[in-house]
Amino acid sequence: MAKNILICDDAAFMRMMIKDILTKNGYNVAGEAENGAKAVERYAELKPDLVLMDITMPEMDGIQALKKIKAADSGAHVIMCSAMGQQAMVIEAIQAGAKDFIVKPFQAERVLEAVKKVVG
Repeated sequence: MAKNILICDDAAFMRMMIKDILTKNGYNVAGEAENGAKAVERYAELKPDLVLMDITMPEMDGIQALKKIKAADSGAHVIMCSAMGQQAMVIEAIQAGAKDFIVKPFQAERVLEAVKKVVG
């Protein structure tokens, strides 16, 4: 059965790019969110197998959203996405419970490798 994935990024083209990589490889994109607050809402609604979450977003950043999702569901699987040079934030995200992180610009192989590692 295809794994359901929630994509959270404030850039629509980034969500589209990730969605394209995932759907071409047999994953189901259950939903999308454009900021951390929406990500928390959508997670509660959809209960996806995995969340791909951008770190830098308006309203609520990815790390705050990650903490809220993990507080609501300690078994949540979240992979963080970050631009180069956000090492401190990546470390904070891993400490907050992120399973992995992907650096932008995305390479399809790296996205798939991270997703497979976390949810198979």
